[in-house]
Amino acid sequence: MNIQNHLKRILKKIVAKAYWLAFSVAASCLPVKKRLIMFESYLGKQYSCNPRAIYEYMKETHPNYHMFWSVDKGSVRFFQEKGIPYIKRFSLKWLIYMARAEYWITNSRMPLWLTKPKHTVYVQTWHGTPLKKLALDMNEVHMPGTNTEKYKKNFTKESAKWDFLLSPNAYSTEIFRRAFDFHKTIIESGYPRNDYLYNYKREDVEKIKKQLNLPLDKKVILYAPTWRDNQFYQVGKYKFNLPLDLDLMKEKLGEEYILLLRMHYLVAESLDLSRYEGFAFDVSKVQDIRELYVISDMLITDYSSVFFDYANLKRPMLFYVYDIDEYRDVLRGFYFDIEKEAPGPLVYSTEEIIEKVNKLKNNDESINEAINRFYKKFCYLDDGEATKRVVDRIFLNKPS
Repeated sequence: MNIQNHLKRILKKIVAKAYWLAFSVAASCLPVKKRLIMFESYLGKQYSCNPRAIYEYMKETHPNYHMFWSVDKGSVRFFQEKGIPYIKRFSLKWLIYMARAEYWITNSRMPLWLTKPKHTVYVQTWHGTPLKKLALDMNEVHMPGTNTEKYKKNFTKESAKWDFLLSPNAYSTEIFRRAFDFHKTIIESGYPRNDYLYNYKREDVEKIKKQLNLPLDKKVILYAPTWRDNQFYQVGKYKFNLPLDLDLMKEKLGEEYILLLRMHYLVAESLDLSRYEGFAFDVSKVQDIRELYVISDMLITDYSSVFFDYANLKRPMLFYVYDIDEYRDVLRGFYFDIEKEAPGPLVYSTEEIIEKVNKLKNNDESINEAINRFYKKFCYLDDGEATKRVVDRIFLNKPS
């Protein structure tokens, strides 16, 4: 059995090497296909975020471009059902299209072995305003399959391929330059994905709730935590133990609220909420979190960048930071003092969450002031027009 496993590993390495060689040859030899754009969101797992916003704007305003999505095999069904042009990630067709594309647009890193053709413009949209320290700014890396030195070296090898990097604000621009060791063009535009938060219609809210089979007569709490670097099964699959007392929350809040649980795309857990039917709903498979933002009356998060986006709605937020000492001092480190600058109260237990939820529904003025201060610092560029500014700069060469 050990010999068989060893042979399998050798064969896998040979196939990977052959694939890399084939792509390298294709990237250097195949001619560019003008106006071909390859989009990807979160390693091909979603139709979401900044790439989605740019794709939909381009589809409407520049229909002469050829646009396809790079899609992980586990997400193909969604793209098929929605009629969105896609190519299965790492297929032979994907290899050829990626090699010939004039543009790549993605919000996370591409595989390190992927050689960027000279004719390709690589647009890295990234996926959030940072609270957690990033890349070269991290003191120690606790992720599986790497170490601190290797992680930073690989990150800079990848960022050297980027031609454009999007930034949501001046604060992020300064961090991105240093943390990513990025020396090319940063487009400081606001985030395209947040345009939706300014342009959605009232009827969209009821439509989304009906699609998700949610009750229409209750307020919505969205719980959207991040992942923990040191809690994992394997590379790319992270653990998450739900730190909420759902029995208590249902008892105290269930008459007036429902709870939506949205796990990070890297978290491998499947939630069993059968005991909480009608109160708690697993919405982790909803393709784009923007739909969950607009239907929710309140956000509970921790260190996830979702709160920077949600601040555009100026709705109440709670920060459930039960492990803040470990996360801040050991795992990641923060760029600012969340205990002083968070646009909402910090809570450390389910009991505190319930207490603050009941207080927030009474329109606490101190919370409103905190959100407004936060908005002016981080959301000032988001105005519903960020996608236009990005497209004008990249495809029309207009100054941003």
